[in-house]
Amino acid sequence: MNDLTNSKIDRQNILNNNYAITEIERACKISGILFENKVRFIKEQVAKFYEVDVRTIDRYLEQHSNELIENGYEVLKGKKLKEFIKTYSSYVNDINVVHISKTTANLGIFDFRTVLNIGMILVESERAKIIRQMILDIVIDTINIKTGGETKYINQRDEDFLISWYEEENYRRDFTDVLKEYVVDDKFKYSAYTDKIYKSIFKEKASEYRKILKLETKDKTRDTFYTEVLDLIASYECGLADIIKSESLQLGRRLEYLEVDKIFSEFENQKLFKPLVNKAREKMASRDLAFRDALHLKLKEYIKPLQASEFERFLGEKSKELQDRIKEAEDVFKRLKERG
Repeated sequence: MNDLTNSKIDRQNILNNNYAITEIERACKISGILFENKVRFIKEQVAKFYEVDVRTIDRYLEQHSNELIENGYEVLKGKKLKEFIKTYSSYVNDINVVHISKTTANLGIFDFRTVLNIGMILVESERAKIIRQMILDIVIDTINIKTGGETKYINQRDEDFLISWYEEENYRRDFTDVLKEYVVDDKFKYSAYTDKIYKSIFKEKASEYRKILKLETKDKTRDTFYTEVLDLIASYECGLADIIKSESLQLGRRLEYLEVDKIFSEFENQKLFKPLVNKAREKMASRDLAFRDALHLKLKEYIKPLQASEFERFLGEKSKELQDRIKEAEDVFKRLKERG
C-alpha cells in the first residue's frame, strides 16, 4: 500500500471500508458530538486531536476541500446550524472545547471518516503519522480476519463466483477441444492462445499475472480470477471456438497458426468487447490493489477506489468461502434429487 499522504486511491479505499472504519474508531477513542445519529467534530477538536494549530486544519480544508466534502465534511448554515449549536451546547462542559454559541454565518463539521481523512494527509503532525500506521495495520488485520488470512482467493467469496467458475470451465473445455481438432498439431497451442486471451483482456501473460499475485506452483491461475474476468474469458473462448470450427469446416482442413491469429485479431477488436474489457480491467486492478496489495502496472490507469458495496461483496455477510458455497450447492442438488 502506498504512502497515504500521496495516494488518494489508497485513502479512499480505506474510507470506503466500513469494516475497517468501525475498528479504527474503536481504537482512536475520540469524543465528539452526536448530531443526526452521527458523531460530529468541529475543527478545534480535530486540531486538538492531531496536536496542530487550527490554522493548519484550515489550510488542509482549503487545499483538499473536494475530497473532504466527498467523505463527509459539511458546512452548516441556517436552521441546521442552530440545531447543531443547541446540541453542541449540552456537550461543551463535558468535552472542554471552544464555545460556538455566537457563530451565526456557517460552521464546518467533520464526521469520523473526515477526521481520519485529515489525518491521512496531515504531514505536520507526529500523531497523524502514528494514526496512519495504526490505520494501515487495522485495515490489513480486518481483511485478514474476514478472509481467514488468505486474500489470494478473496475472489471466491463473491456469491456469483461459483456459477461463473463452473460455466467458464465448460467453455474452456470446448475451446481446447476445438484447438485440438481444428488447429494444426502443436503442444504449445493451448498455452499460447490462453496467453493471447489473457493479454487481450488484462494485458498480462499467465506468468506475469502469477508473479504479481505471488502464486505458488500448486495454485491454479483461474481460481484467483474475479467473476467479471471469468465471464469475459468464457465469452472469448465460446466465440473463438465457434469461429475457428466454422472456418476449418468451410476450408475442409485444420487451420494454420497464422490463420487462427488473424481470426483472434479480428475477434478481439470487435467494439462490443471494449466496455466489457474496460470493466474487467478496472475490477481486477482496483480489487487486487485494495484486497491483495497487488499492483498491476500495465493496468495502472484503470485503478479506482472501491465503493463500500465492493467491501460488502467480498467481506460482508453474503460473502463466503468457496467450500461453503459448494456444500450449499450440493445440498440443493441433493434436495432436488430427493423430490424427483
